Amino acid sequence: MKVLLVNKFHYKKGGSETYYFTIGKALEAIGHEVVYFAMKDEKNIPCEQEEFFIDNVDYNGNVGVIEKIKSALSIVYKKESKEKITELIKKEKPDLAILNLVHRQITLSIVEALKEFDIPIFFTMHDLICVCPNYTMLSSDGICEKCLNKKYINCIKQKCIKNSTAKSALGFIEAHYLKFKKVYDDIDMYIAPSDFYRKKLIEGNFTKSNIVHRKNPLPVDTEYRLPDKVSDYILYFGRLSKEKGVLTLFKAVEKLENVVLKVLGAGPEEQELRDYIREHNLSDKIELLGFKTGKELESIVEKSKCVVVPSEWYENGPYSVMEAMAKGRPIIASDLGGLKELVEEGSTGYIFKATDVDELADKIEMLINLSDEEYTKLCKNSLEFAKREFDPISYANWIVENYKLYRKKC
Repeated sequence: MKVLLVNKFHYKKGGSETYYFTIGKALEAIGHEVVYFAMKDEKNIPCEQEEFFIDNVDYNGNVGVIEKIKSALSIVYKKESKEKITELIKKEKPDLAILNLVHRQITLSIVEALKEFDIPIFFTMHDLICVCPNYTMLSSDGICEKCLNKKYINCIKQKCIKNSTAKSALGFIEAHYLKFKKVYDDIDMYIAPSDFYRKKLIEGNFTKSNIVHRKNPLPVDTEYRLPDKVSDYILYFGRLSKEKGVLTLFKAVEKLENVVLKVLGAGPEEQELRDYIREHNLSDKIELLGFKTGKELESIVEKSKCVVVPSEWYENGPYSVMEAMAKGRPIIASDLGGLKELVEEGSTGYIFKATDVDELADKIEMLINLSDEEYTKLCKNSLEFAKREFDPISYANWIVENYKLYRKKC
């Protein structure tokens, strides 16, 4: 079988790209061929299909009126994408297409081409864009579900996209165009990495197609292991932005004695967090170490006492949690989104009510005061959960079986 993987970025940028490259390697590992379709970019990983990639587009810059009008048209339907993917289909003749991040830059114009060649389409839901033009279900006031059931005008009213009326209007136009054209009904199966997202997407009533849940896989080369030695610090690693709940974590640590928190990452809230550390004299308890990658990141993660995920928005199935569990790290996570599906209370870690500083502090204290035997059991459970739930080969076989079931029904 030959599988076409589609994603706007063809370099390692975030969780969706980790997934995109992971299932490519996993499918190849079980004997299938994989081809790719994405945007051109100097950061791209070399690819035999790059001649078919579309021109790069960035909608975040400041542009003039003409460019804005062009953006309004191309954000919902990009002719170049349909033409390029048609050329790729004619050359490669894929049996199945799996879409990832495609809205706005690539657009769902490619669905027309795939349907013209009778290629089944699976769509992995890395976000909630099919039911929320802002894709995160976040407004300036926090979690927002006002656009569920196609009430997209709320996106403009609340300036949900980049706090901009113009960009929010483009999101509104895109959502209504896809609703009017019933494009989402042409997708054969949606894959939600969390059951929470599956239920939320069903609630949004945006498609007649089947929406199923399957946890994301970890990369094929992931090393599952317990660290030889664990340090005393707890760890947060990820984006430093309001919805991630890092300030809530700071306030919890402030309440505790003999707890050191290391923070890895960068983002728009970084200066505010640094100011909080300075104003509250927390420099001996909280270390902001900046953005880390590769072996350095891996080493800091696997030596941590535990990883804390204090998110205050609907997380899906974050790779930060999965990667930490592959190193046997217990997780303390908020109760929002799909996090409760990854963290089993008292077995692989602890769950606390999002934004509740006192409960978070209690859960951290509970973990650091465990006996050696209890803590070791928590670590082993976390590792075994990762091995069992995030296996990429099992995931690739599941994709193939679903393709066969689809063809059998046809």
